[in-house]
Parts: sequence; C-alpha cells; structure tokens
Amino acid sequence: MTRRLQVVDATDPRAVLRALRGALSGDGPAVLPRDAGAVEAQASPPLPDVVAQNVALVVETSGSTGAPKRVVISADSLLASAAASSAALGAPGQWLLALPTHYIAGIQVLVRSLAAGTEPAILPPGHFDPGAFESAAAGMMPDVPHYVSLVPVQLARLLDAAADDPGLLAALRRFDAFVVGGQALAEELRLRALGHGLRVVRTYGSTETCGGCVYDGVPLGPVHARTVDGEVELAGPMLAEGYLGEPERTERVFHVDDGVRWYRTGDLGVVDDGVVRITGRAGNVIISGGVKVSLDAVERAARGLPGFAEAVAVGCEDEEWGEVPVVVVPGVERMPAPASTALEPQDSALLALLRDHVGRALGPAARPTRIVALSAMPLLSSGKPDRVAIARAVAERARG
Repeated sequence: MTRRLQVVDATDPRAVLRALRGALSGDGPAVLPRDAGAVEAQASPPLPDVVAQNVALVVETSGSTGAPKRVVISADSLLASAAASSAALGAPGQWLLALPTHYIAGIQVLVRSLAAGTEPAILPPGHFDPGAFESAAAGMMPDVPHYVSLVPVQLARLLDAAADDPGLLAALRRFDAFVVGGQALAEELRLRALGHGLRVVRTYGSTETCGGCVYDGVPLGPVHARTVDGEVELAGPMLAEGYLGEPERTERVFHVDDGVRWYRTGDLGVVDDGVVRITGRAGNVIISGGVKVSLDAVERAARGLPGFAEAVAVGCEDEEWGEVPVVVVPGVERMPAPASTALEPQDSALLALLRDHVGRALGPAARPTRIVALSAMPLLSSGKPDRVAIARAVAERARG
C-alpha cells in the first residue's frame, strides 16, 4: 500500500498545518515541507511520487555538518512524540510557532497543536523579532497553557530585548514553558531565564526521533536511552522509519537488538541512572599532535568565558600539529578589545586567556590557536551555526 507524497511550501506555515492535518488523519497525502528558496538546492535526487501508506512526513535536512538526508516519519511516531511531550510539560495547550516548518522542531509545534486541538499562534516569516513575538503572544488563547519552542539564540534575543521592555517581559512570563533545543543551551543563558521567572525545558533529539525526546536529561515516558561504545542510542515509538530511498543508510543508523529497535544518534555521552548527558558529536573530533580533541568540549569550555557565549569551535589544518582548534565568534563589534580581527597568539591577551582556560579544562592539545571574528556568523535556517560554512570561512582566512 502506498500514498502520494506532496511537497508543501514551508514559508506558508498554515498550508503546512493543513497538509499535516490530512497526513495525520490519513485523508491526505504524505507531506514534505520545503523552503521555497531552497528548492533547487534540495531537488536532487528526484523525489518519488509515492511513499509507504504509513508515512505521514518526509523531512529534508543537511544538519549543521552536511550529510543531506530525507527522513521518513510515520503518523504514529509523530503523534506518539506529541503525546509524550504533552505529558512531560504537564498538559496540552496552545503553541507559538517561532521556528521554520521545514525543520522537525517547527513541524512538531504544528503536530502538537493538532493533537491538542488548538490553533497555533504564528510569527511572521523572516528575521526573528522580539516585538513580533510579543504581538503574537498577546493574541494567544486565555485559560490554557502557553508553550513555545526556540533555539538558544532566539531565547537570548528575547531576554536581551526584555531587559528594556517590561511589556515583553510580562508576555514571556505568561508562557508555561520555553522548550529550547537544536543545540546546547549555555548555563549562563538558562540562569538568566530562570532569574526572570521563566520555565526553560532543555530538549535533546533529532529529526530521526521526531525532535526532542529527552527533556532536561530525562527520556520522555516511552523513550529508552543507552550507550554502546560511548555512543548514545535511543529507542521508543517516536523513531523514524528511516531514510527515503537509502536502505543501506537506514540499516546503519537503525538496528534491532533483542527485539528492540534502536537509533544510533552519532552523539557521545553517558546515561547515568536514567539521565542522559551528551558530551559531543562522535564525528566532531580532530587529531592534534596525535591527541584526540573534541571540538564540542572546546566550544563548551570557551562559552564559559565572558564575550564567548556564542563561540563555535572548528578544526583547521596546521603544518606542525595536523589539525588545531580555532574558536570563531560572531560580530567583531561585540568582542572585547583587541579581538577585532583574526588574532595571532603572540598578539592577544584575550587569546592567552582563552588558551589557558580551555587548556586547564581539557589539556594542552585542546588549546585554541586563534580567535576568528566573523562579522556575521553563518547560520542554518533552524538557527543553528552552519559549521560547514564556518569551517570554510576559517580555512579561507588562514589561506589569506
């Protein structure tokens, strides 16, 4: 049995909502939400006209490190994820859509709305604007819980704007939870939100798990987590079917062990007494002078210093060491002096401070050799740093 696959313009969230309603009920075709501006880039290989009958959604994603893929998700998985999220948050409610609907986090806001029988509030497409957020929040239903899903940079912009806008702060306090995922949430940012009386729920998951399935380190009700050789694996009813037209990739990533289907996340971490702690991406490691260095760990350590809250760590080729960590920061005007350009180690007290801080935490091989300040940090439309583009910019700067 098959059903038709329909491409829907993700820049029209209400069109995606309508299409998802039909896909989840079985009355309409499966849905592939696609950013209209990215159609040409995403068009190869050609899409099939039909997919399996149980498929409700196909999500195209390149992630923050490349590797384009099309994730196939059933209606049962989407609804199981929505039910588990609702139970973890305490009750169903009304959601505000602030994320693109061609990414799973934005799609799940719509699915949760459909499952709850509520109409989502929707921000205008384009640049995230705290003023528009306040206006959208003002029109939300009274007497029901209010929720919003954000990436950390959006939460930071809201808190920055709320510092000078009592009306916005009051609007933020009317939300029952800020569900924050997509990338690691800096502890400083979490504490800022808590200081304003906001409930922040940190989520972990991926498109292959219908979005966040671990809240504040704890797997949602039907979700199970374990580690195998240091890699985190997840199981539960929210798992995707696999990858469209890629049976070999599906077999590599999803596997059955003792009758349970598991997803290999590609993330390193530990599961201690049921609590999941992610330490980094298995593939985001460089070898510097024969020593393995986790760029995720370098990034976390750097973000602990003032002025480095949005730092990104990437690897750069080096004649002496093979590869070395480089820390990239957005917006030269936001950096403390003298970090106005790519800095040489011998010229910067700031770099010396960074190297000492990271080295004490992670060892000498992890010490960054440079700080590169980019006037605009490349971002994916999900709000995550585009690590491929950032690494390319660093390499070009080094060659120049």
